[in-house]
Amino acid sequence: MGRAHSNAWRQAPKFFNLKANVELHTICGRDAAGVSAARAQLGWQHAATDWREVVESPLIDIVDITSPPHLHAEMAIAAVKNGKHVLCEKVFALDVKQAAAMLAAAQKAKVVHMVCHNYRRIPAIALAKRMIEEGALGRIFHFRARYAQDRLADPEFPLDWRLQKETSGSGVHSDINSHIIDLGRYLVGEFTEVLGLLNTFVPERPLASELARGHRKMGKVTVPDSAMFLGRMENGVLANLEVTRYAPGRRNQITLEINGSKGSLVFDLEDMNRLKFYNVDDPKDRQGFRDILVTQRDGVQPYVSNWWPPGHIIGYEHTFVHTVADFVNACVEGKAVQPTFEDGLKNQRVLAAVEESSNKGRWVKVAV
Repeated sequence: MGRAHSNAWRQAPKFFNLKANVELHTICGRDAAGVSAARAQLGWQHAATDWREVVESPLIDIVDITSPPHLHAEMAIAAVKNGKHVLCEKVFALDVKQAAAMLAAAQKAKVVHMVCHNYRRIPAIALAKRMIEEGALGRIFHFRARYAQDRLADPEFPLDWRLQKETSGSGVHSDINSHIIDLGRYLVGEFTEVLGLLNTFVPERPLASELARGHRKMGKVTVPDSAMFLGRMENGVLANLEVTRYAPGRRNQITLEINGSKGSLVFDLEDMNRLKFYNVDDPKDRQGFRDILVTQRDGVQPYVSNWWPPGHIIGYEHTFVHTVADFVNACVEGKAVQPTFEDGLKNQRVLAAVEESSNKGRWVKVAV
């Protein structure tokens, strides 16, 4: 667990509209020295190495869980039972059963619950959502998404928790596929049926602990390290999603394309302040993708008024500020804020259906 908050979050800009005073109460981690150093650097009041101390404290109102996925369910359930509002990092859970238990516990406790899918709060994505809802694309035909990194392209990259089933769930599939699944659900609608292919290019990798001692011992990769799937979505939309960590030159690229009867939208995280829009109703002699700078209209385009003068770009880190600020305000107001734990469960059901499809070699319906 990375952070726990009392009342609200202090590190947003002064001009961000937070609805409460804030205190950073306790930061928690396994390494006492590291946590103590982080506490001093980041301005927390206290440091702890036992997460139970945090979730049981009457002085803490909000808990932010940023641990590896295998710890999420136990921490989140304990936190909500103690009346804490919870922001939980993705991957939400190891499996559907855990996700359902987390949602049930949060609903029973009547607390605010949210999954940290920060990409929903990129201004370009928020604008795309608005345009789709307003009918700018007409009837949606296709949703295409690719999340590409090169982290595993080197076969000597050591084995870590993301490559082990018991700690990650399903490797790259759950780790980054969950992001573009969530974006698909957010922008277009629910997945109804999937045809998946999960793959492991490098089945063994060096153990980091042995490398540190000057030895080279191999360990087994127990999860997929690449994945793709076709999908059918609500209203007949066809989907095509791919994730990989074998794309040299792609450090962290997300590309989306949504096609409809009236136009298309294109987004590239490597150019995150822009959204491309093609409108079929433009005059024939000037049709083409227009480039929308999503920071150019203060008070009109999503989130822009919280930052610099119009036209000044923002970055990846701002998406987390948007996420945490929206969450804290929801806690103060006692209102739900998306994506909720219910979204986490729905994302988990898609992940599970893709995994089942890959194992069985056939289309699989997504559970409702």
